[in-house]
Amino acid sequence: MEAVLPAKWAPLAAGVLAVVLIVVVALILRKVAHRLITQVVRRASSGTGGGLAGRLRGRQTVQPEGLDAVAAERRRQRAETIGSVLRPLASILILGTAGLTVLDRLSIPIAPLLTSIGIVGVAIGFGAQELVKDFIAGMFMLLEDQYGVGDVIDAGAAVGTVEAVTLRITRLRDADGRVWYVRNGTITRVGNESQGWSRATVDVPVAYTADVPAVRELLQRVAEEIWEDSAFRDIVIVEEPQVWGIEQISDTAVVFRISAKTIPSHQAEVARELRLRVKAALDREAITIAG
Repeated sequence: MEAVLPAKWAPLAAGVLAVVLIVVVALILRKVAHRLITQVVRRASSGTGGGLAGRLRGRQTVQPEGLDAVAAERRRQRAETIGSVLRPLASILILGTAGLTVLDRLSIPIAPLLTSIGIVGVAIGFGAQELVKDFIAGMFMLLEDQYGVGDVIDAGAAVGTVEAVTLRITRLRDADGRVWYVRNGTITRVGNESQGWSRATVDVPVAYTADVPAVRELLQRVAEEIWEDSAFRDIVIVEEPQVWGIEQISDTAVVFRISAKTIPSHQAEVARELRLRVKAALDREAITIAG
């Protein structure tokens, strides 16, 4: 009798051992996948790639400024968001496969289960078409880096500063402080005022009788002064401001235009500073601003 019991329980013990082994392997694979995703996300967010060049960039201690700092922050946000999507997907694939393998190992028919899951999936798909559309649009939006937190965008339904971006919705705050929640699937076009760089333009109307070469030279000096200011150069302003010359002519005024390329969303700050300096320079030279 004692010799029969081990033989009877051997298949059960082997089955339990196989199930435990499958679960352990699945958990190990899940942990490895999460670690790999985390490493890829960290490398992508820091801008370091493989090879010697990537390692050298990773060792740099100088902090990026201006447009480089903005690009680095956008890269970090995009990489972390994509990583937050890839980790659950990896868990679902690995643990789902492990679950089906365990059921098959326990001699539980999985064909009816898969059929049922397929039917339920189709039903949910029909009922959640808008949700799926939002997620797909959000994924492409993140991959293509159409906009990010801090950008000022025109999303059609609303215009404002992006406060949060998820796979399903984009949260905006407009100039009046109103918060808008826009589903990604409803956004058919986006106007981004903050991507890459912005431009500050200042129009300076002077009297029709003003000395045009003298005014142009004065404005050029103002542009050079703000460019030489360490508080603006390469921190807020990324290129030397340009005096475009006469923009308009009327019977009462000649309008000059100054243009400065700035880091995203700082064009208003630079324009205000330019107006202050232009006003002071015109007052020193007794040049009247036309009405």
